[in-house]
This record gives sequence, C-alpha cells and structure tokens, in this order.
Amino acid sequence: MPATKHVRRSVSLPAPIAKQVGRIAKSDRSSDNRVLVELIELGIEARKQREKAFFELAERFRNATDPEEVKRLGDKMGLMVFKDLMRKNAGKLSFAGCDE
Repeated sequence: MPATKHVRRSVSLPAPIAKQVGRIAKSDRSSDNRVLVELIELGIEARKQREKAFFELAERFRNATDPEEVKRLGDKMGLMVFKDLMRKNAGKLSFAGCDE
C-alpha cells in the first residue's frame, strides 16, 4: 500500500487550544502536529457517528406507528438538531432586538 500523501495546511488556533495541544503533545511525547492530526481524525469520526445516529433515528421515526413513540423520537431528533446548531453557532448567537 503506498504511503499517504501529506498536504501542508496553515491553521490559526485560539491561544487556550494551542496550549492544550502543547500539553497533550508533551505528555504523549509527540509533536503538536501529530496531536492535531489525531484530534482532527477523532473529530471526523465523531461527526460521522453523529450523522449515522441521526439517520438511524430518522428511520425509526419514519417507521414508528405508536403516537407516543413518534413524539419521543421526534423530540429526540429535535434535540439532536438543536445541539448541533448550538455547537456550530457557539459564541455567534445574537440577541439583538430581544429587549423590545
């Protein structure tokens, strides 16, 4: 199997994240770059798992016939979507106009 081609990327990290990466690298006796690659790989896998879980839940929701089960699964799907939106928009929410 041929070696994986590497691509150079430049990434700006918030200082607290950079410090955490440095601490992890030091404790693992690894490089910051290796730690970043591992964290990105874990994040990609976690995202795939969340997506898979959502589609499995959506399939169960579509096939459900019991009204209580439909409500429970619908609520669970809504919570998954809301959590994902909150994760994507953390720190970006605006409450402009809420005082009116």
